[in-house]
Amino acid sequence: MTPGQAIISLPSAARPGETVEVRVLIAHPMETGLRSDDAGQTVPRHIIREVVVEYAGTEVLRAELSPAITANPYLSVFLRAGPSGPVVCRWIDDRGREGRAQALLRVA
Repeated sequence: MTPGQAIISLPSAARPGETVEVRVLIAHPMETGLRSDDAGQTVPRHIIREVVVEYAGTEVLRAELSPAITANPYLSVFLRAGPSGPVVCRWIDDRGREGRAQALLRVA
């Protein structure tokens, strides 16, 4: 995975009303701005500020991340399966860079 990419992990199918776990892994360095490199220079702060997860157009998670979060943040949210629809994860970092990933939750 290259920086800025994400993986959304879902069950292959769900039944209506079933509780489903949505897992998201985002490739990001999450630098605190407190670490020095080998040359003694401070590595600039670079963190994801906000992550939003939506299911079938409805927001199911909004999280503000902090420098205390490790590199390549992993988030998990449980939701109740309704109609088949997209699960979309969007995020923005403190440099204004945005990312987006999407997966389809199939409900039958």
